[in-house]
Amino acid sequence: MLNKNNLSLTLVEFAPEWENADHNLNFLSRLLLGTGPTDIIVLPEMFNTGFSMNSAKIAECMNGKTVNWMKEFSLNNSKAICGSIAVFENYNYFNRFIFVNNGEVCACYDKHHLFSYGGENKNYSSGSRQIYFNFKGWKIFPTICYDLRFPVWNRNTENYDLLLNVASWPDNRIDVWDTLLKARAIENMSYVCGVNRTGMDFMNLNYSGHSSVVSPTGTLLKLNKINNFLFQQLIEKSEIHLWRNKYKFLDDRDSFKWI
Repeated sequence: MLNKNNLSLTLVEFAPEWENADHNLNFLSRLLLGTGPTDIIVLPEMFNTGFSMNSAKIAECMNGKTVNWMKEFSLNNSKAICGSIAVFENYNYFNRFIFVNNGEVCACYDKHHLFSYGGENKNYSSGSRQIYFNFKGWKIFPTICYDLRFPVWNRNTENYDLLLNVASWPDNRIDVWDTLLKARAIENMSYVCGVNRTGMDFMNLNYSGHSSVVSPTGTLLKLNKINNFLFQQLIEKSEIHLWRNKYKFLDDRDSFKWI
């Protein structure tokens, strides 16, 4: 049994087949049998379809096949699973992060910063609020891809322990991805886990993964490679307490409120 003060993360890098949820879910069903003991399986942004702007075609309801697949997987394998998909709800389309455990949806977050350069703001609605949730004693803050660029949104006013970012971050800007993951960890004194896809999408953009776990001091942790798609890392709550108690940088945060 895993120590309750530690958390085992499995990061999944793969190339989703474009707008083909059935294929991608079948692939993941086979792939994830090889994860072994772990607490959370983290999938990339829009893992079931790829980062498509064809929201009317790919979006599902919350009782659709992808969420039901996540529920069934978590229940049958005693593991939490999360990632983002396109969701249709209340006549709007959202890029939604979904966290499932024990066959139940435990948390949802709708992407706030829509990638206007790629037209996401024209095809999806922006989420209006941050979400924090607790899992096995860890306070987790989920974000999606482009959110990572905005430090105010990620600002650790709630003393979260782990920032999760699921992404479709192309290779031509991968140095920015690497830098921002470390920056968010350092300034927030939290672990940061970023999971990015691989392969080439329908727009001929290439993705090279670079999924990472960064410590509260900004150290890039060496992942345990299971195979070409699966990587694991154990993170420790004591590491957070050590540095926050020693330096207390978060006590010196500026105080301000959203207007």
